[in-house]
Amino acid sequence: MPLYDFVDNNTGERFTKMMKISEKPEYLKNNPHVESIILSAPRLVSGFNGIKNDSGWKENMSRIAEAHPNSAHAEKIGGRSSTKAKVAGLAKKHGYGKSGKYNMDL
Repeated sequence: MPLYDFVDNNTGERFTKMMKISEKPEYLKNNPHVESIILSAPRLVSGFNGIKNDSGWKENMSRIAEAHPNSAHAEKIGGRSSTKAKVAGLAKKHGYGKSGKYNMDL
């Protein structure tokens, strides 16, 4: 269930409520002094730590890692193929790093 951020226009108080997507318009209609604000993307509450990490999420993270094989994200997720990892290792060995400086010592 998503968490939404609101502000009470009478008091200026900001608060967060957990409700279904379908409940939000009704809540705003019943509370005209409350306005919805966007402080961040809607957060989902599910599971033990508040974030649902299902197979779809992991698949998206892997695709992002594959699209950016030299990123820290790719190293963290391990989304690089073995061939890409070997190429990156050889590039690093020969001085082709992220900094754009090249080792020309042969």
